[in-house]
Amino acid sequence: MIAFRPLADDHPDLAHSPLLRAALLTLQYAQEHGAIGLTQTKAFKRVFVHWAVENFAWPGKSAEEMFRYNKVINEYEFPPLEVLHYLLITLRLGRHFKGEFRLTKRGADLVQSPGRLFAELIPFFVLQIDHASYARLNERPFGKWDVWMNVINVEADHGTTERALFAAFYGEGPDWDNAGWRDMAAFSSCVLRPLEWAGLLVQTAEDSGGNSLHHVFKTPLWRSALKLDTDGMLQPIRVQ
Repeated sequence: MIAFRPLADDHPDLAHSPLLRAALLTLQYAQEHGAIGLTQTKAFKRVFVHWAVENFAWPGKSAEEMFRYNKVINEYEFPPLEVLHYLLITLRLGRHFKGEFRLTKRGADLVQSPGRLFAELIPFFVLQIDHASYARLNERPFGKWDVWMNVINVEADHGTTERALFAAFYGEGPDWDNAGWRDMAAFSSCVLRPLEWAGLLVQTAEDSGGNSLHHVFKTPLWRSALKLDTDGMLQPIRVQ
């Protein structure tokens, strides 16, 4: 079982969610400007895409890095915004009208309510979206969220590695430097990355003998927002 606990609008752990922060900024921008302009293909216009790149503070996608090689960025070149756009329309927090993205009443009601927006946005994003649809390889790992999240709850409680998590589900052997890299990529794209975008996990990279070793940790938001069957198996964190 996976249950998301309700969080107060001023709960400090909400700050760990990049997707929630991006959604709040987008809704606030649409409210302050009346609307966000759309292209002929109903993507956000570049003026807003550039604003989003500069203001989302997205992990691993700083404005400096993204503009270093591309002075013009389209929505599809900034995947977090493309996914967020889809989410806001699907959840009816915004709508397309006469070439513009405009807030719905529901969207306007949630602009000043981060806790309620989290409850609307994050469970749907993590559990209902086909994450392979926006991944580079469009391949899905075998498994389901109830198993993935309950195992990660235990395995990553005091920190682990991407490879160790993969092995916990699928066995030793596959890695980024052998024939199993596609399986690793599917697991990373469809399981770990959505949890990181939601703000429930965080990854850090360490250079180890020329290879990048990815460490995975649960954020405080995981602990405050989730109620899982394996919670009783967790060991208290010792304070030195």
